[in-house]
Amino acid sequence: MSIPEQFPPRSPRAMSVTTALSDGLAEAEPAGLADAAPAPASWPWRRAALLAAIAAQMITISALNSADPIPATWAALLLAVAPAPLALVVAFAPARVARLAAPVTLAILVAGIAGQATHTGLFFLPALAEMAVAALRLWRE
Repeated sequence: MSIPEQFPPRSPRAMSVTTALSDGLAEAEPAGLADAAPAPASWPWRRAALLAAIAAQMITISALNSADPIPATWAALLLAVAPAPLALVVAFAPARVARLAAPVTLAILVAGIAGQATHTGLFFLPALAEMAVAALRLWRE
């Protein structure tokens, strides 16, 4: 038995594409728009701070494990461990939790940058700026 004999060809159904699309969209549009809430003004800044913190943290971890590693000081270890998880809390936690985590994240970034200004600390400056704007916008919401 060959495959074409086993699976007979399907006959196409006659259906108007415009009728099917307009019927489905007319029913789904009002319900979808009613449930959608606008994103808070701080959301793009929180997301940008998270991405910048992840990138800089990966650079710091790579610098600690490289062939010519940077010294494992408190600042280097702080920047290698803390920024991305804290920025993750700021980005995805409810607003009341994010309002508390944002200043803690700013303090950790400032302390780490101050301790690692000659090595990898400067990679965290974009994350610091974005987190500062996100914190200000969070407190205004």
